[in-house]
Amino acid sequence: MAFPLSAAIFSPNKLSLNISPTPSTPTSVSLLSTHFAFPYNRVPREFTLARGFSHKFNRILAKKDNGPMELVNGRNYCPNLKSWTEKGRKQFERAFAAIIIFLQLTSPLPLTGQESWFIPHAEAVLYSPETKIPRTGELALRRAIPANTNMKTIQDSLEDISYLLRIPQRKPYGTMEGNVKKALKIAVDEKESILSSVPAEFREKGSALYASLTDGELNTTQDGLKKLLQSIKDKDADKVSVGLASTLDTIAQLELLQAPGLSFLLPQQYLNYPRLTGRAVVEFAIGKGDGSTFSPEAAGQPRDTAIIQVVIDGYSAPLTAGNFAKLVVDGAYDGTKLNCTDQAILSDGRAGKDKGYSVPLEIMPSGQFEPLYKTTLSVQDGELPVLPLSVYGAVVMAHNEVSEEYSSPNQFFFYLYDKRNAGLGGLSFDEGQFSVFGYTTMGRETLSQIKTGDVIRSAKLIEGQDRLVLPKET
Repeated sequence: MAFPLSAAIFSPNKLSLNISPTPSTPTSVSLLSTHFAFPYNRVPREFTLARGFSHKFNRILAKKDNGPMELVNGRNYCPNLKSWTEKGRKQFERAFAAIIIFLQLTSPLPLTGQESWFIPHAEAVLYSPETKIPRTGELALRRAIPANTNMKTIQDSLEDISYLLRIPQRKPYGTMEGNVKKALKIAVDEKESILSSVPAEFREKGSALYASLTDGELNTTQDGLKKLLQSIKDKDADKVSVGLASTLDTIAQLELLQAPGLSFLLPQQYLNYPRLTGRAVVEFAIGKGDGSTFSPEAAGQPRDTAIIQVVIDGYSAPLTAGNFAKLVVDGAYDGTKLNCTDQAILSDGRAGKDKGYSVPLEIMPSGQFEPLYKTTLSVQDGELPVLPLSVYGAVVMAHNEVSEEYSSPNQFFFYLYDKRNAGLGGLSFDEGQFSVFGYTTMGRETLSQIKTGDVIRSAKLIEGQDRLVLPKET
């Protein structure tokens, strides 16, 4: 891959030249090299090597024989200065032209304008530290909900505040206030559109959530857009953070009511697989294999068993999540041993081997309305998944032993994302290569305590079994 020139190495507006001429003179002379810089697209008129050095460069430091260093006139001291500087200029121009041609061949970028020296958009995902991918499971799951477009606009406007809150010292409260006002205006103006997207059986609950989002009173404990706006005006970063999290949670609940099922049709050839048409929650009970205990929770006792809850997402990975949910219902993971590496907690591949389906690799790209099958994403070309791997506690299916176009029928792992082991931009080097289908939402702090030999004592589907569609028996 051709890497564009870095402005730190080659500035588009300035060239740095080192000229160390040592002309042949009748007397033994040592000339001190002179370093100077000039903008190559606007060379001053007085600096014309054909006319010799300008008055700024007329004098040089010279040493005659073994005498002291003196400041002398360059024209008088070196009568042939003009000829060798002219020759040096032509040699420089030829060398510079050769360099530009070489750079154009190896990295074909237009050389007009400063923008041409920036990294192309396709590669910006890899090299920009500001890549806005979800950093928590909750955020990734919220973005994956196929909800009303007005709700998504409100959500995007508020999520931008999360990034603004990370700015140290003087935070841009004015921008935050504008984002909340924009969200509130859309919520009020598009009330009918928002509520009409909620199915009739959930309309009452949807109306209550809408009211808490838009009409939360300032003197109550109920968070909403108006209370969030007041916290921003007070410039209280802590209250803004808490109120923002609560408001976004309300938005997610309302969006889930708007999306009771899949927003796309599955390909005909995959209708004989189990599928999950929404969200489900799986609860794992993990025990230590060596008889030790897990660290106590706040003000608690050491635990023999740790509880971990995972939300699996059928909106973005219906086949993968459906197969996993069926394995959980069938008890395939009860008693399964775990193996650990620095980056993953992997289930024993022998557990449930005869009960699972060999599901094709399933990845939903950002901005798309249906998943891709048997196809990985090219992060280098700017493709990112809706459910990214680069989140601590991501739940992922391992690859099939036979072909990487398919996921393992049963083996899954918890991904222990670590920014220190990620690429520039904070993306895992394996981003877009696996079927991610959920995230750990409770017990994330326990994942680091799990060791090789620990056991899944039980795995239960505690929510969403009504959304699990099983293939018809033939």
